Amino acid sequence: MNMLSPVLQKNDTKARWLIGIFSVVVFAVVSVLGKYNLAGKVNLSFDVHIFALISAVINAIVSILLVAGLLTVKQKRFVLHKKIMLAAMLLSVLFLVSYICHHLLAGEAIYGDTDGIKGLSEAEKAAAGSSRTIYLLILLTHIPLAGLALPFILFAAYRALTGEYDKHKKLVRIIWPLWLYVAITGVVVYIMVSPYYQ
Repeated sequence: MNMLSPVLQKNDTKARWLIGIFSVVVFAVVSVLGKYNLAGKVNLSFDVHIFALISAVINAIVSILLVAGLLTVKQKRFVLHKKIMLAAMLLSVLFLVSYICHHLLAGEAIYGDTDGIKGLSEAEKAAAGSSRTIYLLILLTHIPLAGLALPFILFAAYRALTGEYDKHKKLVRIIWPLWLYVAITGVVVYIMVSPYYQ
């Protein structure tokens, strides 16, 4: 089977602008969430941490889709590969919406915080033990890689949709493992921090 025909007309200048603007806006919105949230100000009739669970489930599905996408392209099943990767991208957009909802409505959870008072006491630090260090190391790689990966994921998709498969492959060799790492560690972060949701 041959590679797929392009579905977008190549326009690198426009693509760079759109991808750059989208990436900066996403980064800005996520950064602002750390300073402003509606936690405690909005009374909802459901547990707002459902958004964190949804985000974790989406990350798990994206991880599976990324592996499936790799397998299908190696088998030269390009139509199926395209559908799988577009599904992974669509789910990643839904993840972003869910992530924003969770942080807006629940605020930030602190690993080891059991009393709800800002800052960890020595007793809380001791109770969390070395698992807190492991959590922070995972989080400190997950967050920046998630931010850095976004424009490259979008550029990889753009290169595929314009039929520039050599450039697409070069980008994907770098970004695919990072995207997979971000998706998997997103699930790990949720599993580790969810006991501390208040």
